Amino acid sequence: MRADTLRRALVGFYILLFFAYLFGPLVVMGITAFNTPAYPQAWPFEGFTLDWFGKLAGDKDLMLGLRTSLWIGLLVVLVSVPVGLAGALVMTQLQARARSFYYLIVVSPVLTPGVIIGISTVVFWRQATQLTGLRFFYDGTLMTVLAQSSFISAYTMLIFLARLARFDRTLEEAALDLGASRWQVFRDVMLPFMAPSIGSAAVVAFLSSFENYNTTTFSILADKTLTTVLAGRVRQGTTPALSALAVTIIAVTVAGALLYEVAKRREEAKAARRERNALRAESQDMAALPGASDTATQAI
Repeated sequence: MRADTLRRALVGFYILLFFAYLFGPLVVMGITAFNTPAYPQAWPFEGFTLDWFGKLAGDKDLMLGLRTSLWIGLLVVLVSVPVGLAGALVMTQLQARARSFYYLIVVSPVLTPGVIIGISTVVFWRQATQLTGLRFFYDGTLMTVLAQSSFISAYTMLIFLARLARFDRTLEEAALDLGASRWQVFRDVMLPFMAPSIGSAAVVAFLSSFENYNTTTFSILADKTLTTVLAGRVRQGTTPALSALAVTIIAVTVAGALLYEVAKRREEAKAARRERNALRAESQDMAALPGASDTATQAI
């Protein structure tokens, strides 16, 4: 009995340390966002204020970096999700011998350091600009999108491969036998099946782009993203406005997760309601058949 009590106490203490390590910095940061001192200070709490959120909204560099990060993240999603889906579909069509080599090629950007990807992107497009005279691609925002998409596409491809592992190929064959074209099979059979993974891949791609620093800091050139601005601010000395920014991002993330969960439960409730209605209608139709009541009476 003592050993069991000691084991439970140790497990509880470990869980407490784990959550303290996980959420402790977030709690301290949240307190500093509402404390009045000009330097991030959690204790003593000198007074409640919302001024740091106002100063955050008036910080032009941070707001510009935030807008650039959101724009880059959206473009990365538009590039990496289709590329990842195409790579996953090609993987399923290859023979077994070629799959390992193909997999090594398409996943290699994930294994490449972000610094190498950023520098190589800048060098390549600079040389291309000098040879062609077209300066369109030698733009910090565009090169950042291309550099990030080169490895984020591999992330999305892995998500699609996990989904395709559960796909029944007989559905495609049945659609083709019924006269559907390849495009119709892709649009009406494959895309509805892949819809959940497409949403997941889009979220992963956006978040990976939004928080990326190693690749972005070399490929962005003179432009600024939120991560590069924050890195410069931390070197110079942080302020509670950065804590206010972190609190805002956490609040938006939690709100998005709650909205998704609510929408998911509503969809599940609607599906269960439709199933019950279908079963009720089926039972009513069975009861309305001639001789159904006599059969039921005999069964009783």
